[in-house]
Amino acid sequence: MSSSNLRQKFDRFRILIIGRANAGKTTILQRVCNTQKKPEIYNSAGKKHDLTYSQRGLHDIENEMVFRSNPGFVFHDSRGFEAGGDSEFDKVKTFIADRSKETDLKNRIHAIWYCIPMDESSRSFTESEIKFFSQCDTGSIPVIVLFTKFDALYDVSYALLKEDDELLSREVAQALAPKHAEELFANGPQLKNLYNSKMIKWPPRCHVCLPNMDKIDADCAPLMKRTAETLDNDVLKQLFVSTQQTNLELCMKCAVER
Repeated sequence: MSSSNLRQKFDRFRILIIGRANAGKTTILQRVCNTQKKPEIYNSAGKKHDLTYSQRGLHDIENEMVFRSNPGFVFHDSRGFEAGGDSEFDKVKTFIADRSKETDLKNRIHAIWYCIPMDESSRSFTESEIKFFSQCDTGSIPVIVLFTKFDALYDVSYALLKEDDELLSREVAQALAPKHAEELFANGPQLKNLYNSKMIKWPPRCHVCLPNMDKIDADCAPLMKRTAETLDNDVLKQLFVSTQQTNLELCMKCAVER
């Protein structure tokens, strides 16, 4: 199916983004949509809200967030379960269940991005994550875990490298820190918990580590690539690839495969 025919059928890729406060969700969406501006908020009937973006927490998860720079993406935002406890979790669970049963493909949630921040104050795998992945069956909707603020681990690795080798220069330690952090993380408790079949009933399809998303030139290509890989429906994959604007290589790869 060509991009033009695809967009005649439905023209928006819908993503639910979940994460606790200060998980970096807004920044990631801005990078994905190549903008520094805030999104516009619409209700389920398509009416634009007059309230500011900072007040979106007062609204329902059904509300749609759209960036003018890339209106092909529609985002639904969960404020994080710690903000509303069981009530908020039940809303998210019901929303996912209802949207997965939508007969019209354009109204379904096509992917879920679950954000877990790795900065010092929020590094642990919390009860919120355990609850979601143990009790929330997302059906055919793929879940990708985004380990946000991953660069916070670079400082930890830098300190460990200097501790192991006092003669190591600052420049070399800084250069080695990212790879060192990735290696430590690959064998760390977060991934062991996330994919622990005894503790987690519905693990994510995959995960991606996102450092330095606060920088304007941040690289979203890994997120785009991993999300595309989780989409089993070829029509949805084509829509996603044609909508995203940050990974030209992915567009070319998809075009060749078609």
